[in-house]
Amino acid sequence: MTAPVPRAPGPLPYHRVDGPPDGRPMILGPSLGTSLAVWEPQLAALVHTHHVLRWDLPGHGASPAEPMAGSPSGLLPSDGSATVGHLAALVLRAADAQGWDRFDYGGVSLGGAVGLHLAVHHPDRLTALSLVCSSARFGDPATWRERARTVRVHGTESMIASRPGVWFAPDYETTPRGLALLEDLRSTDAGGYAACCDALAAFDLRDRLAGITVPTLVVAGGRDPATPPAHAREIADCVPGAVLVEVPDGAHLANAEHPEAVTPALLAHHGGRRTPTDRR
Repeated sequence: MTAPVPRAPGPLPYHRVDGPPDGRPMILGPSLGTSLAVWEPQLAALVHTHHVLRWDLPGHGASPAEPMAGSPSGLLPSDGSATVGHLAALVLRAADAQGWDRFDYGGVSLGGAVGLHLAVHHPDRLTALSLVCSSARFGDPATWRERARTVRVHGTESMIASRPGVWFAPDYETTPRGLALLEDLRSTDAGGYAACCDALAAFDLRDRLAGITVPTLVVAGGRDPATPPAHAREIADCVPGAVLVEVPDGAHLANAEHPEAVTPALLAHHGGRRTPTDRR
């Protein structure tokens, strides 16, 4: 394996790496309120050909959420100034620590927003991009600021009741994976979750989509109320050559609820194995 060559010293999010070392490098980003486990339904298929790094958002899963306060010790600012660019910097640090100059990237929702940021601002780092139930703008910024305030006061428990019907069909709530996803949300740090809401409030790349050159797959959930299919169509219509796949019964976490539809689309888009010498 090539020795790490860090470009941007700083803290790393918690992450796990699976798959063959000579596989094609791939990074997977999670949705707000979930952990890297949201990608479990795809992992077994992807690791046949990819060296897969999954990461946790700040305050989610096993990633810390300590405030930045002008210091490099934290992962996100806690003063309302957090951006998707901060999250993208964490991804690039994780890639640098693996010695990956270039990599495939897939993201769900906020994780997909990170992928869009990378495609716009660091296209030389990406070999392919997949966006699952994501958007170039996630609605009214005031709504996200209000959610951030609510969670800072009442914690992430205040979000639990509203997720069935948004993340997945209501009857999926009682399945093992549905219960695990809700437990991830329950255990998410309120400050980390709120900072990610701040990042979503500030995010808008609609006017930059036409300049994206990375091969892009866009997956939409036909029953996704958080990022409706129109959001996916906007991306697919604007990004040159983008491929759009709609999962008719999919809600916001379509990859978790309907892996039988999402996984084959990812495999078809991201191709197969490379030799180690291709990784730099």
